[in-house]
Amino acid sequence: MKKVLVAYFSRTGMTGKMAEYIAEGVRLSGAGVELKKISEIKSEKDLEGYDGYIFGCPTYHKGLTENFKTFLFLAQKGSLRDKIGGAFGSSTHSGEAPGIIFDTMEFVYSMKMTNLGPFDLRESAVQTDEGMRACQDYGRTLGGMLA
Repeated sequence: MKKVLVAYFSRTGMTGKMAEYIAEGVRLSGAGVELKKISEIKSEKDLEGYDGYIFGCPTYHKGLTENFKTFLFLAQKGSLRDKIGGAFGSSTHSGEAPGIIFDTMEFVYSMKMTNLGPFDLRESAVQTDEGMRACQDYGRTLGGMLA
């Protein structure tokens, strides 16, 4: 069975909730999934053994949080070239983080990114039925790319 890593950081819990919903979507696609906070990933070896990766971080001051920037440098040491990828995050107003992550995965790591692009969701929508379905659809689409 193909397996996806959903790795994320969450400040308020909303990006964490998105990660849970996205992981459900990956499962619905028939792929296996592992959900990890970036604090649980200590070295590039912790990124081994996955066929796809979905990274998530909230937008903070129109960018990434400092710990997520550090995580992206660690992930660059992993063997992610040609792996399937996606990026997501929650925001209150501007939503730049998912695009920064997506571009890093595509252009720095040389990953095969989902044609859905980066996925930003306003915090006010995360815990709605519509928000949950949007997250599940993102995960399901990425999981389907592994088939």
